[in-house]
Amino acid sequence: MSNRQLFGMSRRQIMRGLLATSAFGLTAKFGTGCSANSGADSGANKSADTGAESSAAGGKDEPLTIGFIYVGPKDDYGYNQAHAEGAAAVAKKFSWAKLVEEANVPETTAVVESMRSMIDIDGVNALFPTSFGYYDPHVLKLAGDYPDVQFLHAGGLYQEGTTPKNIGSYFGYIDEAQYVAGVVAALTSKTGKLGFVGAKPIPQVLRNINSFTLGARSVKPEITTQVVFTGNWAEPIKEAEATNSMADQGIDVVTCHVDSPKVVMETAEKRGIFSSGYHANQAALAPKGYLTGAEWDWSNIYTQLAEEMHAGKKVMDGGIPHILRGGLKEGFCKLSPYGTAVSSETQQKAEAVKAQFMDGSMVIYKGEVKDNKGNVVVATSESLKQQDPKLEQMDYLVEGVVGSIGS
Repeated sequence: MSNRQLFGMSRRQIMRGLLATSAFGLTAKFGTGCSANSGADSGANKSADTGAESSAAGGKDEPLTIGFIYVGPKDDYGYNQAHAEGAAAVAKKFSWAKLVEEANVPETTAVVESMRSMIDIDGVNALFPTSFGYYDPHVLKLAGDYPDVQFLHAGGLYQEGTTPKNIGSYFGYIDEAQYVAGVVAALTSKTGKLGFVGAKPIPQVLRNINSFTLGARSVKPEITTQVVFTGNWAEPIKEAEATNSMADQGIDVVTCHVDSPKVVMETAEKRGIFSSGYHANQAALAPKGYLTGAEWDWSNIYTQLAEEMHAGKKVMDGGIPHILRGGLKEGFCKLSPYGTAVSSETQQKAEAVKAQFMDGSMVIYKGEVKDNKGNVVVATSESLKQQDPKLEQMDYLVEGVVGSIGS
């Protein structure tokens, strides 16, 4: 049962009705009464309430109420699960942390209702709307209505002088892990053909495709990556069709950037080809063919941010940076453990590349780099570090990628 909808009414509407008919102060958070039967959300709500109670009992720390909004289910083996695991780590580590979560919220005005409800009814101090499409126009608009609430968005580009001061943008250079995964894929592939199933050709997706391919071609210069875009974040039928088509074409390693890699991993396993995961660890879905994967480590980032906010730091006054980025070295992302199909020699070579990211010596986009149409996109004299704004505006596919933006 959804905590947001009951008998056709929004949770906010129901709460207003209860408040209007009660002469007594209603202090219990609405939704806990049905949270025991509310599926994946129940555990998070329960742990948050328990943590807040222990905090109040101790009388030492004021609770910090944090809202997390997900575009899909919290157990999708992918994007949403990675964020939900990070949120759960906050509740587990800090007794003063109260979590309010909502899953399966589309990138429409529905997210505006969810955010307003969390602020007006649940009293959240900070919001983490985790999906890319929430940002513009929804987060940008609502932040202006609630200048005292901190909005921390995953992936949105903060622009000084234009973006509201109470918005922060965080995201990781997970393409570093994709680069290493590309090395593993290339050294394991027997056909020299890799496949990438992408949702939409936005900069973050293109960057993952390109970095995966550049990593692969750093050890096998002639290898190619076939790319197929499904058009949306969750298109399981199209994802299965794309993976099967790739297997039919002789591609023997596939990876992806979709919300839930589950279908891609399982389809690859059924077809007897290798897979490389994304977002979270999908090894359990492909015990024979799973090589490694590029995982988020939101547990690390969310606990850091929660601790800073609880200490009084805010994005509004610069206590928390408006733009927060990091890669393998900073703990934003990590590699999945190597699968049984990865040789010890390949593991050693991959670890050597990873070490370069950890010591800061590796630059992925160092010239000369051409796109797959032959145009120079990074000149010989250029060296684009990970924080370079040009990379967050990426609109091309590198040499070696078979396909086009919109394909």
